Amino acid sequence: MNLLDIFQRKARMPAPGEALPGRAQPITTPGAHFVNGHPIAGPYPAGIETALFGLGCFWGAERKFWQADGVYATAVGYAGGLTPNPTYGEVCSGMTGHNEVVLVAYDPAVISYDALLKLFFESHDPTQGMRQGNDVGTQYRSGIYVANAAERNRAEAARDAYQAALSARGHGAITTEILDRPPFYFAEEDHQQYLAKNPNGYCGLGGTGVSCPIGTGVAAL
Repeated sequence: MNLLDIFQRKARMPAPGEALPGRAQPITTPGAHFVNGHPIAGPYPAGIETALFGLGCFWGAERKFWQADGVYATAVGYAGGLTPNPTYGEVCSGMTGHNEVVLVAYDPAVISYDALLKLFFESHDPTQGMRQGNDVGTQYRSGIYVANAAERNRAEAARDAYQAALSARGHGAITTEILDRPPFYFAEEDHQQYLAKNPNGYCGLGGTGVSCPIGTGVAAL
């Protein structure tokens, strides 16, 4: 199989009969956040809500969120695929269908869901399909995974507003998937807060330089 064939396979969602079988048990038990010491998997304090986003390699994506005021904890993991409890290697093979995602636990009294959407859109290029820069594969697609109708409405409004801003600057169509929140599988411990543990580690994220005209304040859903 040549390099082009490998890239094409990794950029295509596997059919149910093709996906790796995975396993019944989680591959890791999350501990404390490396940056702030808060519990990654909860329990979270009263009032803390969660959101789920995919925007390319989760190492750099997670850092974007943990640096934001009002974010209580973050975690990286896998979502949107077919394989239960996948490993990083399995996800990178393109044979699970999962996206590399960031779970964001946040205080809506400090940072709104709209503000998280703004950070999401401005931190990557949401027009690239199954890739982000030189990173190619299903795990690098742009995705917003919503927990309820209110989140879906806000996500769709943000997408449409950003599309207008992108189109005005000559960019193409947004390919971000907006789906009901699928099962989330925590990634291995060494991937959690990776760029805090490895300050010179790889970060392939790059935004479009276009501002998303939504989410500038602390607004409740």
